[in-house]
Amino acid sequence: MLRISEVKLPLDHPEQALAEAITSRLDIRRTDLLSLKTHRRGYDARKRDRILLVYTVDVELADEASVLSRFGNDPHVGPTPDMRYRFVANASAAPRAARPVVVGMGPCGLFAGLILAQMGFRPIILERGKAVRERTKDTFGLWRKQVLNPESNVQFGEGGAGTFSDGKLYSQIKDPRHLGRKVLEEFVLAGAPEEILYVSKPHIGTFRLVSMVEKMRADIEALGGEVRFQSRVEDLDLDQGRVRGITLAGGEYLPCTHLVLAIGHSARDTFQMLHDRGVYVEAKPLSIGFRIEHPQSLIDRDRFGKHVRHPVLGAADYKLVHHCSNGRAVYSFCMCPGGTVVAATSEPNRVVTNGMSQYSRAERNANAGIVVGITPDDYPGGPLAGIAFQRHWESRAFELGGGGYRAPAQRVEDFLAGRPSTSLGVVQPSYTPAVTPTDLSTALPDYAIAAIREALPAFDRKIKGYAMGDAVLTAVETRTSSPLRIKRKDDDYQSVNVTGLYPAGEGAGYAGGIYSAAIDGIEVAEAVARDIVERHASRAA
Repeated sequence: MLRISEVKLPLDHPEQALAEAITSRLDIRRTDLLSLKTHRRGYDARKRDRILLVYTVDVELADEASVLSRFGNDPHVGPTPDMRYRFVANASAAPRAARPVVVGMGPCGLFAGLILAQMGFRPIILERGKAVRERTKDTFGLWRKQVLNPESNVQFGEGGAGTFSDGKLYSQIKDPRHLGRKVLEEFVLAGAPEEILYVSKPHIGTFRLVSMVEKMRADIEALGGEVRFQSRVEDLDLDQGRVRGITLAGGEYLPCTHLVLAIGHSARDTFQMLHDRGVYVEAKPLSIGFRIEHPQSLIDRDRFGKHVRHPVLGAADYKLVHHCSNGRAVYSFCMCPGGTVVAATSEPNRVVTNGMSQYSRAERNANAGIVVGITPDDYPGGPLAGIAFQRHWESRAFELGGGGYRAPAQRVEDFLAGRPSTSLGVVQPSYTPAVTPTDLSTALPDYAIAAIREALPAFDRKIKGYAMGDAVLTAVETRTSSPLRIKRKDDDYQSVNVTGLYPAGEGAGYAGGIYSAAIDGIEVAEAVARDIVERHASRAA
């Protein structure tokens, strides 16, 4: 088969137009086109009154060799790549090997466990939080009753932080082995809509993710894997730089020689334990800022013009960046069309915000993080200093909100004018438990406040109405990424100074979001499987 890319058609083209465009593009007869399958469909909305759909398609032709010879120099015509996933090892090659242990059941740990189970290694997966439906009840307990469970919330529990998000399944990472295709195919098998296999910006939404995570857990268990909830790792047993086992919070000791750490970006107590045990960690850049809410209709009109509410387009998103005069970069983060701002703290007496959407993206507001890049130079003090930096501003948000996990909020007009908000306008904030109108000028460092004040009018020049007076800023967004990196080797994915320890995913500083974390989980699982088989072969020899 051949893959043809950059096929552009009008938004409301007839069904047969795609085949006609292919035959015209390749200068072949219609009867020479034996089959056609859409690999990717996106849209070009740069001219909002003339939005185009952009296709990448796989075609079977009567004479592919002839077409290839004529289009040999065309970067948009070529052989369809083989995107099938192939397992790198099989547990039958190491029948007496100890079972690998995966810590964390977010997207990284979930896929690490799934791939290990599919290869026959019967992994043990430890999750400090609860199963996803129990965890959902605890999360609603914070949102509706101001009751926080520090071990079961937006950050901790089956499915990880991505469960309460927009469920975005795309990334800009390089993926030469097409591991992302394996991720999407597994999600479809677990109940995701098949469209995620071909739309350019696939998403799932929270409610669908809940049932999908349950299905994938059942698959792992059916393949011999074991999942343990409310099993927080409290200590790491090392012997001459090698993992020998772990101790759980309840006192149980679990021997292991291959330990995947997929703990997420908020496992601060675990970061401290690893540092105390001498595992090499280093500070890394992160971002902090606010959530901003607009009417979704404003974003739709600006992006889509007369095509607002078109069923193919859905709710409009955006991606913005501004480089400020003080040297800082401000950018939109985790944009959630038709979504809500959610309480995402995992520690008492701190306020953290995040964004979430359902599959329908049908809520009245659009929200996104508007965040400022921060480097370790901004929080000197060692590899764990970023945690203290985050905690400081989360505690400040709790104070400004007045307690009860209410979040401090401010109208954009007031924020730009440097005056407190005493009430809110037409944009009603979606954050629960509630917001407190106030002055956000002390909710972030001065340089971050100055940068955001400069960026908002700049964003308004890109999206008309972005700096509307009644748009709402809600503080504080701090969990954009892990504040540290658990450094690993490039070749075998093991910690640079602890053999058998495999730092993985967002918490280790090697991913950002569901999609890239899942891919990293696959790669780490493969590294574990190879090492188990190689060690068994070496002992047998």
